[in-house]
Amino acid sequence: MKLDVTVYSSINCGYCVLMKNFLNEQNILYKEVNIQEKPEIVQELMAATGRLGVPQTNINSNWVLGYDPISAMKIIQQLTTTNRNGELQ
Repeated sequence: MKLDVTVYSSINCGYCVLMKNFLNEQNILYKEVNIQEKPEIVQELMAATGRLGVPQTNINSNWVLGYDPISAMKIIQQLTTTNRNGELQ
């Protein structure tokens, strides 16, 4: 399964940098959306997660709130694990 990862961030956000660095270290491609450059996204984030803070990371419609590499890896592993028939789950 192809991963579709988007990191919602803001300028001068240390935790955003940590999340992006983590994804880079795992060789996971991601898109970045800076909510300060695209303020209309804030309402979408609030509707989806109920939170305004960043980073918020969407991995194939699964949300990771804040800098949480453990949760991110659990989601990534679940999405990329193969079943006994060799099919991606």
